[in-house]
Amino acid sequence: MAESYDVIVLGSGPGGYVAAIRASQLGMKVAIVERELLGGICLNWGCIPTKALLRSAEILHFMQHAKDYGLAAEKISADLAAVVKRSRGVAKQLNQGVTHLMKKNRIAVHMGTGKLTAKGKLTVTDKDGKATELAAKNIILATGARARDLPNLPADGKRVWTYRHAMTPPEMPKKLLVIGSGAIGIEFASFYNDMGADVTVVEMMDRIVPVEDADISAHLEKALTKQGMTILTKAGVEKIEASGSGVKASIKDKDGKVAAYDFSHVIVAIGIVPNTSDIGLKELGVAVDDRGFLKTDGACRTNVEGLWAIGDITAPPWLAHKASHEGVIAAEAIAGQHPHAMDPRNIPGCTYCHPQIASVGLTEAKAKEAGYAVKVGTFPFIGNGKAIALGEAEGFVKTVFDAATGELLGAHMIGAEVTEMIQGYTVGKTLETTEAELMHTVFPHPTISEAMHEAVLAAYGRALHI
Repeated sequence: MAESYDVIVLGSGPGGYVAAIRASQLGMKVAIVERELLGGICLNWGCIPTKALLRSAEILHFMQHAKDYGLAAEKISADLAAVVKRSRGVAKQLNQGVTHLMKKNRIAVHMGTGKLTAKGKLTVTDKDGKATELAAKNIILATGARARDLPNLPADGKRVWTYRHAMTPPEMPKKLLVIGSGAIGIEFASFYNDMGADVTVVEMMDRIVPVEDADISAHLEKALTKQGMTILTKAGVEKIEASGSGVKASIKDKDGKVAAYDFSHVIVAIGIVPNTSDIGLKELGVAVDDRGFLKTDGACRTNVEGLWAIGDITAPPWLAHKASHEGVIAAEAIAGQHPHAMDPRNIPGCTYCHPQIASVGLTEAKAKEAGYAVKVGTFPFIGNGKAIALGEAEGFVKTVFDAATGELLGAHMIGAEVTEMIQGYTVGKTLETTEAELMHTVFPHPTISEAMHEAVLAAYGRALHI
Protein backbone atom coordinates (compact mmCIF):
# COMPACT_ATOMS: atom_id res chain seq x y z
CA MET A 1 0.00 0.00 0.00
CA ALA A 2 1.28 3.46 -0.93
CA GLU A 3 2.59 5.84 1.73
CA SER A 4 0.23 8.80 1.82
CA TYR A 5 1.20 12.48 2.04
CA ASP A 6 -0.40 15.86 1.44
CA VAL A 7 2.50 16.97 -0.76
CA ILE A 8 5.34 15.11 -2.47
CA VAL A 9 8.27 17.08 -3.87
CA LEU A 10 10.36 15.40 -6.58
CA GLY A 11 13.85 16.93 -6.43
CA SER A 12 15.64 18.56 -3.49
CA GLY A 13 17.44 21.48 -5.09
CA PRO A 14 16.88 25.10 -3.95
CA GLY A 15 13.37 24.98 -5.36
CA GLY A 16 12.41 21.54 -4.07
CA TYR A 17 13.67 21.67 -0.51
CA VAL A 18 12.29 25.19 0.01
CA ALA A 19 8.89 24.07 -1.33
CA ALA A 20 8.95 21.14 1.10
CA ILE A 21 9.83 23.36 4.06
CA ARG A 22 7.13 25.92 3.25
CA ALA A 23 4.52 23.20 2.79
CA SER A 24 5.47 21.72 6.16
CA GLN A 25 5.26 25.16 7.80
CA LEU A 26 1.71 25.40 6.47
CA GLY A 27 0.75 22.22 8.29
CA MET A 28 0.96 19.69 5.50
CA LYS A 29 2.47 16.20 5.65
CA VAL A 30 5.38 16.33 3.21
CA ALA A 31 7.77 13.92 1.51
CA ILE A 32 10.74 14.80 -0.66
CA VAL A 33 12.38 12.49 -3.20
CA GLU A 34 16.03 12.84 -4.23
CA ARG A 35 18.08 10.49 -6.37
CA GLU A 36 21.56 11.77 -5.49
CA LEU A 37 22.31 14.42 -2.83
CA LEU A 38 20.02 16.65 -0.79
CA GLY A 39 20.43 20.22 -2.00
CA GLY A 40 20.47 19.18 -5.65
CA ILE A 41 22.82 20.42 -8.34
CA CYS A 42 22.97 24.04 -7.16
CA LEU A 43 24.20 23.30 -3.67
CA ASN A 44 26.37 20.30 -4.48
CA TRP A 45 27.60 20.96 -8.03
CA GLY A 46 26.60 24.48 -8.99
CA CYS A 47 26.02 27.81 -7.28
CA ILE A 48 27.78 27.21 -3.99
CA PRO A 49 30.90 25.17 -4.84
CA THR A 50 31.64 27.35 -7.87
CA LYS A 51 31.63 30.43 -5.62
CA ALA A 52 34.08 28.66 -3.33
CA LEU A 53 36.36 28.07 -6.32
CA LEU A 54 36.01 31.66 -7.45
CA ARG A 55 36.80 32.93 -3.96
CA SER A 56 40.09 31.02 -3.99
CA ALA A 57 40.89 32.48 -7.40
CA GLU A 58 40.02 35.96 -6.18
CA ILE A 59 42.38 35.67 -3.21
CA LEU A 60 45.12 34.39 -5.52
CA HIS A 61 44.52 37.41 -7.75
CA PHE A 62 44.89 39.79 -4.79
CA MET A 63 48.06 37.99 -3.65
CA GLN A 64 49.54 38.42 -7.10
CA HIS A 65 48.80 42.15 -6.88
CA ALA A 66 49.93 42.61 -3.28
CA LYS A 67 52.36 45.35 -4.25
CA ASP A 68 49.40 47.49 -5.38
CA TYR A 69 48.44 47.65 -1.69
CA GLY A 70 51.92 48.32 -0.34
CA LEU A 71 52.39 44.67 0.58
CA ALA A 72 54.83 41.94 -0.40
CA ALA A 73 54.02 38.29 -1.08
CA GLU A 74 56.66 35.86 -2.30
CA LYS A 75 56.58 32.43 -3.91
CA ILE A 76 52.86 32.69 -4.67
CA SER A 77 51.36 29.51 -6.06
CA ALA A 78 48.05 27.69 -6.36
CA ASP A 79 47.32 24.11 -5.35
CA LEU A 80 44.39 23.13 -7.57
CA ALA A 81 43.69 19.94 -5.64
CA ALA A 82 43.50 21.87 -2.36
CA VAL A 83 41.26 24.52 -3.93
CA VAL A 84 38.89 21.82 -5.19
CA LYS A 85 38.97 20.04 -1.82
CA ARG A 86 37.90 23.23 -0.05
CA SER A 87 35.07 23.70 -2.55
CA ARG A 88 33.82 20.15 -2.00
CA GLY A 89 34.00 20.69 1.76
CA VAL A 90 31.78 23.75 1.48
CA ALA A 91 29.25 21.76 -0.56
CA LYS A 92 29.30 18.91 1.97
CA GLN A 93 28.67 21.30 4.85
CA LEU A 94 25.63 22.77 3.15
CA ASN A 95 24.34 19.33 2.14
CA GLN A 96 24.40 18.41 5.82
CA GLY A 97 22.55 21.65 6.53
CA VAL A 98 19.70 20.67 4.20
CA THR A 99 19.58 17.23 5.85
CA HIS A 100 19.12 19.00 9.21
CA LEU A 101 16.38 21.22 7.78
CA MET A 102 14.46 18.20 6.53
CA LYS A 103 14.55 16.65 10.02
CA LYS A 104 13.69 19.93 11.72
CA ASN A 105 10.62 20.37 9.53
CA ARG A 106 9.53 16.73 9.83
CA ILE A 107 9.84 16.07 6.11
CA ALA A 108 10.12 12.43 5.05
CA VAL A 109 13.13 11.92 2.79
CA HIS A 110 13.05 9.15 0.17
CA MET A 111 16.39 8.61 -1.58
CA GLY A 112 16.02 7.14 -5.04
CA THR A 113 14.74 7.81 -8.54
CA GLY A 114 11.15 9.04 -8.66
CA LYS A 115 8.64 8.48 -11.45
CA LEU A 116 5.01 9.50 -11.79
CA THR A 117 2.90 6.38 -12.29
CA ALA A 118 -0.56 7.92 -12.21
CA LYS A 119 -2.30 11.09 -11.14
CA GLY A 120 -1.25 11.69 -7.54
CA LYS A 121 1.06 8.68 -7.42
CA LEU A 122 4.81 8.31 -7.60
CA THR A 123 7.21 5.37 -7.34
CA VAL A 124 10.66 5.73 -5.79
CA THR A 125 13.30 3.17 -6.75
CA ASP A 126 16.39 3.15 -4.55
CA LYS A 127 19.95 2.20 -5.52
CA ASP A 128 19.27 -1.45 -4.65
CA GLY A 129 16.24 -1.60 -6.92
CA LYS A 130 13.66 -1.54 -4.14
CA ALA A 131 10.49 0.33 -5.13
CA THR A 132 8.31 2.34 -2.75
CA GLU A 133 4.88 3.67 -3.72
CA LEU A 134 3.96 7.19 -2.59
CA ALA A 135 0.66 9.01 -2.99
CA ALA A 136 -0.40 12.64 -2.57
CA LYS A 137 -3.12 14.93 -3.84
CA ASN A 138 -0.40 17.38 -4.86
CA ILE A 139 3.03 16.66 -6.35
CA ILE A 140 5.61 19.36 -7.02
CA LEU A 141 8.15 18.62 -9.76
CA ALA A 142 11.55 20.22 -9.09
CA THR A 143 13.91 17.96 -11.03
CA GLY A 144 16.14 20.73 -12.38
CA ALA A 145 18.29 20.59 -15.48
CA ARG A 146 21.61 19.33 -16.79
CA ALA A 147 24.26 20.74 -19.10
CA ARG A 148 23.62 20.57 -22.82
CA ASP A 149 26.21 18.53 -24.72
CA LEU A 150 27.73 19.35 -28.06
CA PRO A 151 25.73 17.49 -30.75
CA ASN A 152 28.59 15.28 -31.95
CA LEU A 153 30.94 15.25 -28.98
CA PRO A 154 29.46 14.52 -25.56
CA ALA A 155 31.53 15.50 -22.54
CA ASP A 156 33.87 12.75 -21.35
CA GLY A 157 35.33 14.39 -18.24
CA LYS A 158 38.83 14.01 -19.64
CA ARG A 159 39.31 16.58 -22.37
CA VAL A 160 35.73 17.76 -22.90
CA TRP A 161 34.08 19.07 -19.73
CA THR A 162 30.73 20.32 -18.53
CA TYR A 163 30.54 22.58 -15.47
CA ARG A 164 30.47 19.48 -13.28
CA HIS A 165 33.78 18.18 -14.63
CA ALA A 166 35.26 21.67 -14.40
CA MET A 167 34.58 21.75 -10.65
CA THR A 168 36.59 18.59 -9.99
CA PRO A 169 39.18 18.68 -12.77
CA PRO A 170 41.52 15.73 -13.21
CA GLU A 171 44.30 18.21 -14.00
CA MET A 172 44.93 21.91 -14.46
CA PRO A 173 44.24 22.96 -18.06
CA LYS A 174 47.10 24.75 -19.76
CA LYS A 175 45.16 26.09 -22.73
CA LEU A 176 41.41 26.15 -22.21
CA LEU A 177 38.58 26.69 -24.67
CA VAL A 178 35.25 27.80 -23.20
CA ILE A 179 32.28 27.48 -25.55
CA GLY A 180 29.53 29.86 -24.47
CA SER A 181 29.74 33.12 -22.53
CA GLY A 182 26.69 32.94 -20.29
CA ALA A 183 27.12 33.01 -16.53
CA ILE A 184 28.50 29.46 -16.28
CA GLY A 185 30.98 29.84 -19.13
CA ILE A 186 32.27 33.23 -18.02
CA GLU A 187 32.62 32.20 -14.37
CA PHE A 188 34.77 29.20 -15.25
CA ALA A 189 36.73 31.25 -17.78
CA SER A 190 37.44 33.77 -15.02
CA PHE A 191 38.37 31.07 -12.49
CA TYR A 192 40.81 29.23 -14.72
CA ASN A 193 42.30 32.44 -16.08
CA ASP A 194 43.09 33.59 -12.53
CA MET A 195 44.51 30.13 -11.80
CA GLY A 196 46.98 30.51 -14.67
CA ALA A 197 45.37 28.89 -17.71
CA ASP A 198 45.48 30.43 -21.18
CA VAL A 199 41.74 30.93 -21.80
CA THR A 200 39.81 31.48 -25.03
CA VAL A 201 36.06 32.16 -24.97
CA VAL A 202 33.93 31.57 -28.06
CA GLU A 203 30.47 33.17 -28.25
CA MET A 204 28.15 32.91 -31.25
CA MET A 205 26.32 36.15 -30.40
CA ASP A 206 27.78 39.57 -31.14
CA ARG A 207 28.83 40.09 -27.51
CA ILE A 208 29.64 38.12 -24.37
CA VAL A 209 27.08 37.73 -21.56
CA PRO A 210 24.44 38.55 -24.19
CA VAL A 211 21.51 38.71 -21.73
CA GLU A 212 23.12 41.69 -20.00
CA ASP A 213 22.99 45.34 -21.02
CA ALA A 214 25.24 46.06 -24.01
CA ASP A 215 27.35 48.51 -21.99
CA ILE A 216 28.01 45.80 -19.38
CA SER A 217 29.05 43.33 -22.09
CA ALA A 218 31.46 45.83 -23.64
CA HIS A 219 33.06 46.69 -20.30
CA LEU A 220 33.45 43.04 -19.34
CA GLU A 221 35.05 42.10 -22.66
CA LYS A 222 37.55 44.91 -22.25
CA ALA A 223 38.33 43.84 -18.67
CA LEU A 224 38.75 40.15 -19.50
CA THR A 225 40.92 40.92 -22.51
CA LYS A 226 43.10 43.08 -20.28
CA GLN A 227 43.42 40.09 -17.93
CA GLY A 228 44.80 38.01 -20.79
CA MET A 229 41.78 36.16 -22.14
CA THR A 230 41.05 35.79 -25.84
CA ILE A 231 37.42 36.68 -26.59
CA LEU A 232 35.89 35.62 -29.91
CA THR A 233 32.36 36.91 -30.58
CA LYS A 234 30.16 36.20 -33.62
CA ALA A 235 32.17 33.01 -33.72
CA GLY A 236 31.32 29.33 -33.76
CA VAL A 237 33.03 26.01 -33.21
CA GLU A 238 32.70 24.09 -36.46
CA LYS A 239 34.42 20.90 -35.36
CA ILE A 240 36.12 19.46 -32.31
CA GLU A 241 38.39 16.43 -32.13
CA ALA A 242 39.51 15.17 -28.74
CA SER A 243 42.50 12.92 -28.19
CA GLY A 244 44.55 11.69 -25.27
CA SER A 245 46.81 14.72 -25.52
CA GLY A 246 44.34 17.52 -26.13
CA VAL A 247 41.59 19.02 -28.25
CA LYS A 248 41.73 20.38 -31.79
CA ALA A 249 38.99 22.88 -32.57
CA SER A 250 38.01 24.46 -35.87
CA ILE A 251 36.62 27.90 -35.13
CA LYS A 252 34.82 30.16 -37.60
CA ASP A 253 35.42 33.83 -36.77
CA LYS A 254 33.14 36.81 -37.32
CA ASP A 255 34.48 37.23 -40.87
CA GLY A 256 33.61 33.65 -41.79
CA LYS A 257 37.19 32.41 -41.78
CA VAL A 258 37.81 28.98 -40.26
CA ALA A 259 41.07 28.20 -38.48
CA ALA A 260 42.26 25.24 -36.39
CA TYR A 261 43.44 25.73 -32.82
CA ASP A 262 44.92 23.38 -30.25
CA PHE A 263 43.72 23.32 -26.65
CA SER A 264 44.40 21.09 -23.69
CA HIS A 265 40.74 21.08 -22.58
CA VAL A 266 37.33 22.47 -23.49
CA ILE A 267 34.41 23.49 -21.27
CA VAL A 268 31.01 23.28 -22.94
CA ALA A 269 28.60 25.90 -21.56
CA ILE A 270 25.95 26.16 -24.27
CA GLY A 271 22.82 25.93 -22.18
CA ILE A 272 20.77 23.41 -20.25
CA VAL A 273 18.35 20.54 -20.86
CA PRO A 274 15.44 20.01 -18.43
CA ASN A 275 15.45 16.78 -16.43
CA THR A 276 12.03 15.68 -17.63
CA SER A 277 12.70 12.39 -19.38
CA ASP A 278 11.59 9.12 -17.79
CA ILE A 279 9.61 10.71 -14.96
CA GLY A 280 6.17 9.90 -16.40
CA LEU A 281 5.20 13.24 -17.93
CA LYS A 282 4.19 11.95 -21.35
CA GLU A 283 1.90 9.31 -19.91
CA LEU A 284 0.03 11.95 -17.90
CA GLY A 285 -0.16 14.38 -20.82
CA VAL A 286 1.81 17.17 -19.14
CA ALA A 287 2.14 20.16 -21.45
CA VAL A 288 5.65 21.29 -22.45
CA ASP A 289 6.97 23.98 -24.77
CA ASP A 290 8.97 23.40 -27.95
CA ARG A 291 12.19 23.07 -25.92
CA GLY A 292 10.80 20.57 -23.45
CA PHE A 293 10.24 22.92 -20.51
CA LEU A 294 6.99 22.50 -18.59
CA LYS A 295 4.24 25.06 -19.05
CA THR A 296 2.89 26.53 -15.81
CA ASP A 297 0.59 29.31 -14.69
CA GLY A 298 1.39 32.09 -12.22
CA ALA A 299 0.97 29.71 -9.27
CA CYS A 300 3.25 27.04 -10.83
CA ARG A 301 0.37 24.71 -11.81
CA THR A 302 0.80 22.46 -14.84
CA ASN A 303 -2.16 21.50 -17.01
CA VAL A 304 -2.61 18.31 -14.93
CA GLU A 305 -4.65 18.79 -11.78
CA GLY A 306 -2.57 18.39 -8.62
CA LEU A 307 0.74 18.52 -10.52
CA TRP A 308 2.98 21.55 -10.04
CA ALA A 309 6.40 22.45 -11.49
CA ILE A 310 9.11 24.88 -10.39
CA GLY A 311 12.69 25.85 -11.20
CA ASP A 312 14.80 24.85 -14.17
CA ILE A 313 12.20 22.54 -15.72
CA THR A 314 9.97 25.57 -16.34
CA ALA A 315 10.39 28.87 -18.19
CA PRO A 316 13.50 31.03 -17.70
CA PRO A 317 15.29 32.66 -16.03
CA TRP A 318 16.95 29.47 -14.79
CA LEU A 319 18.22 30.73 -11.46
CA ALA A 320 18.29 29.15 -8.01
CA HIS A 321 16.58 32.06 -6.28
CA LYS A 322 13.79 32.02 -8.86
CA ALA A 323 13.28 28.31 -8.13
CA SER A 324 13.17 28.90 -4.36
CA HIS A 325 10.57 31.63 -4.68
CA GLU A 326 8.48 29.45 -6.99
CA GLY A 327 8.67 26.72 -4.35
CA VAL A 328 7.09 29.10 -1.84
CA ILE A 329 4.42 30.18 -4.34
CA ALA A 330 3.49 26.57 -5.15
CA ALA A 331 3.31 25.51 -1.49
CA GLU A 332 1.16 28.48 -0.54
CA ALA A 333 -1.18 27.95 -3.50
CA ILE A 334 -1.58 24.27 -2.53
CA ALA A 335 -2.47 25.42 0.99
CA GLY A 336 -5.29 27.54 -0.39
CA GLN A 337 -3.54 30.87 -0.06
CA HIS A 338 -3.31 33.36 -2.90
CA PRO A 339 0.38 34.16 -3.47
CA HIS A 340 1.37 36.79 -5.99
CA ALA A 341 2.65 35.45 -9.29
CA MET A 342 6.33 36.11 -9.83
CA ASP A 343 7.28 38.99 -12.12
CA PRO A 344 10.39 37.91 -14.06
CA ARG A 345 11.38 41.58 -14.42
CA ASN A 346 12.00 41.64 -10.67
CA ILE A 347 14.34 38.64 -10.59
CA PRO A 348 17.99 39.71 -10.25
CA GLY A 349 20.81 37.96 -12.05
CA CYS A 350 24.41 37.68 -10.81
CA THR A 351 27.59 36.53 -12.52
CA TYR A 352 30.63 35.99 -10.29
CA CYS A 353 33.43 36.63 -12.75
CA HIS A 354 36.09 39.25 -12.10
CA PRO A 355 34.74 41.93 -12.25
CA GLN A 356 31.33 40.81 -10.99
CA ILE A 357 28.08 41.51 -12.84
CA ALA A 358 24.60 42.03 -11.42
CA SER A 359 21.36 43.25 -12.97
CA VAL A 360 17.61 43.40 -12.59
CA GLY A 361 14.85 44.44 -14.96
CA LEU A 362 15.05 45.68 -18.53
CA THR A 363 18.23 46.61 -20.36
CA GLU A 364 18.26 49.98 -22.08
CA ALA A 365 17.71 48.30 -25.45
CA LYS A 366 14.84 46.11 -24.19
CA ALA A 367 13.16 49.11 -22.57
CA LYS A 368 13.25 51.01 -25.86
CA GLU A 369 12.00 47.94 -27.74
CA ALA A 370 9.07 47.81 -25.30
CA GLY A 371 8.14 51.35 -26.32
CA TYR A 372 9.42 53.28 -23.34
CA ALA A 373 10.96 56.72 -23.57
CA VAL A 374 13.84 56.32 -21.14
CA LYS A 375 16.12 58.32 -18.89
CA VAL A 376 19.47 56.61 -18.37
CA GLY A 377 22.06 57.34 -15.71
CA THR A 378 25.59 55.95 -15.42
CA PHE A 379 28.12 56.44 -12.65
CA PRO A 380 31.69 55.04 -12.74
CA PHE A 381 33.42 53.46 -9.75
CA ILE A 382 36.36 55.79 -10.31
CA GLY A 383 34.14 58.50 -8.80
CA ASN A 384 33.46 56.44 -5.67
CA GLY A 385 35.79 56.89 -2.70
CA LYS A 386 35.33 53.42 -1.23
CA ALA A 387 36.02 51.72 -4.59
CA ILE A 388 39.23 53.71 -4.97
CA ALA A 389 40.30 52.87 -1.40
CA LEU A 390 39.69 49.17 -2.09
CA GLY A 391 41.76 49.33 -5.26
CA GLU A 392 38.61 48.34 -7.17
CA ALA A 393 37.89 51.44 -9.23
CA GLU A 394 36.98 49.46 -12.34
CA GLY A 395 33.25 49.30 -13.02
CA PHE A 396 30.05 51.34 -13.11
CA VAL A 397 26.35 51.39 -12.27
CA LYS A 398 23.68 52.06 -14.87
CA THR A 399 20.00 52.82 -14.23
CA VAL A 400 17.11 52.91 -16.70
CA PHE A 401 13.92 54.87 -15.89
CA ASP A 402 10.61 55.43 -17.63
CA ALA A 403 10.82 59.09 -18.62
CA ALA A 404 7.04 59.48 -18.31
CA THR A 405 6.46 58.03 -14.84
CA GLY A 406 9.89 57.76 -13.20
CA GLU A 407 9.48 53.99 -12.75
CA LEU A 408 12.75 52.14 -12.33
CA LEU A 409 12.78 49.81 -15.35
CA GLY A 410 16.23 48.27 -14.90
CA ALA A 411 19.58 48.49 -13.16
CA HIS A 412 22.89 47.09 -14.37
CA MET A 413 26.18 46.92 -12.50
CA ILE A 414 29.71 45.70 -13.06
CA GLY A 415 32.52 45.84 -10.52
CA ALA A 416 33.47 44.80 -7.01
CA GLU A 417 30.67 43.43 -4.77
CA VAL A 418 27.86 44.36 -7.15
CA THR A 419 26.27 40.94 -6.59
CA GLU A 420 25.67 42.03 -2.99
CA MET A 421 24.38 45.48 -3.95
CA ILE A 422 21.83 44.59 -6.64
CA GLN A 423 19.26 43.63 -4.00
CA GLY A 424 18.78 47.33 -3.23
CA TYR A 425 17.44 47.92 -6.72
CA THR A 426 15.49 44.66 -6.61
CA VAL A 427 13.62 45.77 -3.49
CA GLY A 428 13.00 49.11 -5.18
CA LYS A 429 11.51 47.47 -8.25
CA THR A 430 9.35 45.13 -6.18
CA LEU A 431 7.99 48.14 -4.30
CA GLU A 432 7.39 49.87 -7.65
CA THR A 433 9.61 52.75 -6.64
CA THR A 434 10.34 55.79 -8.76
CA GLU A 435 13.39 58.00 -9.03
CA ALA A 436 11.99 60.22 -6.27
CA GLU A 437 12.18 57.57 -3.55
CA LEU A 438 15.66 56.49 -4.66
CA MET A 439 16.90 60.07 -4.72
CA HIS A 440 15.58 60.65 -1.20
CA THR A 441 17.16 57.46 0.14
CA VAL A 442 20.27 58.11 2.24
CA PHE A 443 23.14 55.81 1.25
CA PRO A 444 25.90 55.21 3.83
CA HIS A 445 29.35 56.69 3.30
CA PRO A 446 31.86 55.44 2.48
CA THR A 447 30.37 52.50 0.55
CA ILE A 448 30.40 51.37 -3.05
CA SER A 449 26.60 51.50 -2.85
CA GLU A 450 26.83 55.29 -3.11
CA ALA A 451 27.44 54.69 -6.82
CA MET A 452 23.89 53.32 -6.97
CA HIS A 453 22.55 56.63 -5.67
CA GLU A 454 24.72 58.62 -8.07
CA ALA A 455 23.52 56.55 -11.06
CA VAL A 456 19.93 57.48 -10.18
CA LEU A 457 20.88 61.15 -9.87
CA ALA A 458 22.77 60.95 -13.16
CA ALA A 459 19.66 59.82 -15.03
CA TYR A 460 18.16 63.20 -14.16
CA GLY A 461 21.26 65.33 -14.62
CA ARG A 462 21.91 65.62 -10.89
CA ALA A 463 25.04 63.48 -10.28
CA LEU A 464 27.17 65.05 -7.55
CA HIS A 465 30.58 63.42 -7.84
CA ILE A 466 31.31 63.44 -11.55
